[in-house]
Amino acid sequence: MSKKLSALTLLVAVSLSGCAAQHPATTAETPKPAAPAQTNVVKRDLADGLYEMVLNPKGDALYVASSEGFKDVQGGVVYKLDPTTLKTLGRSHTDLKNFALAISEDGQILYATNSLDGGISAISTADGKVKQRLLFTERNKEGYPYGARQVLLHNNLLYIGGVADPAVIWVVDAKTLKLKKTIKNAGQWVTGLMWSEQTQRIYVANGGGEILILDPKRNQIEKRWKPLGDKPALLLNLAEDKATGRLFVTDNSKAKTTLVLDIRTGEVIKQLDVGDSLAVKFNPARNELYITQRESGKLLSLDATTYAVKQRWDLPPNPNSLLLSADGQTLYVTVKQAFNKDHSTNGPDSVVRIALK
Repeated sequence: MSKKLSALTLLVAVSLSGCAAQHPATTAETPKPAAPAQTNVVKRDLADGLYEMVLNPKGDALYVASSEGFKDVQGGVVYKLDPTTLKTLGRSHTDLKNFALAISEDGQILYATNSLDGGISAISTADGKVKQRLLFTERNKEGYPYGARQVLLHNNLLYIGGVADPAVIWVVDAKTLKLKKTIKNAGQWVTGLMWSEQTQRIYVANGGGEILILDPKRNQIEKRWKPLGDKPALLLNLAEDKATGRLFVTDNSKAKTTLVLDIRTGEVIKQLDVGDSLAVKFNPARNELYITQRESGKLLSLDATTYAVKQRWDLPPNPNSLLLSADGQTLYVTVKQAFNKDHSTNGPDSVVRIALK
């Protein structure tokens, strides 16, 4: 088990990224303003092991994936929160730990990656039950499953990145949860996935400093870019400005930067000297770029034209994943606690809601 947890520690270090209201919230924590000077910010201390979030298409529920604790804790939870108050509306207790999330267009099915066990679960938002599950068969040299990290839902297919060396991308039918194809030789650790509306391609980031361009019609890798050349880079998360054809890519481990690339050629337009960069979101409604900085405990808002920093939010200790509302006026952040040597933490992770207008 220690090897498995060590592998998980590596996985979450390069990280990231419903449930029926059958059990009303019974918690002492009450969502509250983060600080008097930040009245547009609400912070909720929620649970251990928070990772990624999705909003219901109707915008009336925020789902948050939780692995819960890694020390003497089995299974995880997907929390259903009020997207305005962050109060708990429901909880789905799962037998496996949850990391990344996607949601169907009709809002009826949540897809959660189960990284430790190398799988994907389909959860009904009507009753919070796991309806289907697929566990992948690949194993590393120690005999443990490839970590199923990010998930992208596109055209009724789930694209799931496998953390391995060499990595894979699993292509799964979203309706049946049957494996349709395994795309191999995806470099070292698939860390990020993004669908581009402009190029009609899927972009894949990996831990070897590569961007892979995937043709979703054939489900084949058609191009490989290495934007920093031979310089060490562990590329993570991606965002697109479809109006200008820019691709934003983060690195919080080696290059510690955000790259701005031409989405068609891979040419580096600019390297943003903002420091360690984890999650990234582009907001066309406000022409802003948001970047979490895990090490410094900050969230940055940049002018997406000049790249000047417009605002900094202090969100210690480790701001992690980002989610932007459909209208571009609300930003959600998960904030993680640091791991102790025994894989425990000193308190619950948090969800933060920021009203941008």
